[in-house]
Amino acid sequence: MKVAIVHYWLVGMRGGEKVVEQLCRLFPDADIYTHVYSPKHISKTIAKHRVFTTSIQSMPFSRRLYSKYVSFMPAALERLDLSAYDIVISSEAGPAKGVITRPDALHICYCHSPMRYMWDQYGQYFKEASPITRLGMELLSSSLRQWDVTSASRVDHFIANSKAVARRIEKFWRRDAEVIAPPVDVRRFEPTRERGDFYLYVGEFVAYKRADIAIEACSRLERRLVVIGDGKGMQRLRNLAGPTVEFLGRVPNQILADHYSQCKALLFPAEEDFGIVPVEAMAAGAPVLAFNRGGARDYVREGENGIFFSEQTAPAVMQAMIRLEDRSELFSAPQIAESVRAFDTSHFIARIQASILSQLMLRKEHEVLARKLRDRWRTERMLGALHIPSNGGLVETQNLRQAFRSETLAEGSIPSA
Repeated sequence: MKVAIVHYWLVGMRGGEKVVEQLCRLFPDADIYTHVYSPKHISKTIAKHRVFTTSIQSMPFSRRLYSKYVSFMPAALERLDLSAYDIVISSEAGPAKGVITRPDALHICYCHSPMRYMWDQYGQYFKEASPITRLGMELLSSSLRQWDVTSASRVDHFIANSKAVARRIEKFWRRDAEVIAPPVDVRRFEPTRERGDFYLYVGEFVAYKRADIAIEACSRLERRLVVIGDGKGMQRLRNLAGPTVEFLGRVPNQILADHYSQCKALLFPAEEDFGIVPVEAMAAGAPVLAFNRGGARDYVREGENGIFFSEQTAPAVMQAMIRLEDRSELFSAPQIAESVRAFDTSHFIARIQASILSQLMLRKEHEVLARKLRDRWRTERMLGALHIPSNGGLVETQNLRQAFRSETLAEGSIPSA
């Protein structure tokens, strides 16, 4: 069995790369294909694999300007020869799913989102772009969208990281998608610390994350706000901030975890594809004040672990803060932490395994491959190589239960659900 993992670019360790990291653990012999690779910015787990790059890697300053070469990426993907691989898993947010696979190969795409700068956020990106970039967008965006829709037909099965992304996949590509949330290491956070008197914002300073309205809301209400993150907009946000706002920049993971555990609440004004930061904050017992769109709707429960606001404006955030303060006794840190246990990495692994095995078993020519893969994962599970729930997570989807109801996989061959 040969497996290929295709990721848009490997230049840092964000949410998409965390997914790739877990795929690498599931398939320790897999080869990785990507447009641009910067080894020093990638985890050791990923770096252990053979990594092949497309022609984009050789373009000038590609590790820094990779996003400028998006229009060249479709052709670069199609030049890759993946004919040796039985399973191809693409990780899509930039061009990655457009590879051409062997007719009998299984191609599963884990989609973080269709390219937002080409689809639902095109207007915002265009408005903020330089004149030269705007000209390029006008000339190339239509053909890139056509290729994006066409290449979606090359995928056998889509997995979306949230219900919001599944809706985008249906809207733009007219394909159904299974929803499996990305992995979050919720067990490393402590929900029993005494909570402080400050609000928290965590994220990069890019326009769509709307750090500005969190800062404005806390400045106007004279509430203390700690801001963790950095980006090109740092100076503008500093100019907007009042005396109650403190900027920490980037911080080590332990300091971030401490702030999650001690803050009054996390302010999350962005419309994200999923949003790992709020899940981490809730794992540490912090309620989340979230914009009522995007991935946040998959895990924020109004009045239980957070509060929604319906507009991306400072007054809307201010109203949510006041509502939280009026009802603070209703929010229990241990209960908030418990509400996101299902997003732990172990659940991600179990559901991805179930999805892959079910897709293999739906294809008669892959039944033997599915059994071998299942048996290998079961062995690794017994050896403790994979952290999988003991409740039979390998068979948690209905498709998998049906697929394994055959005489060749008779009773006792798999754990019960």
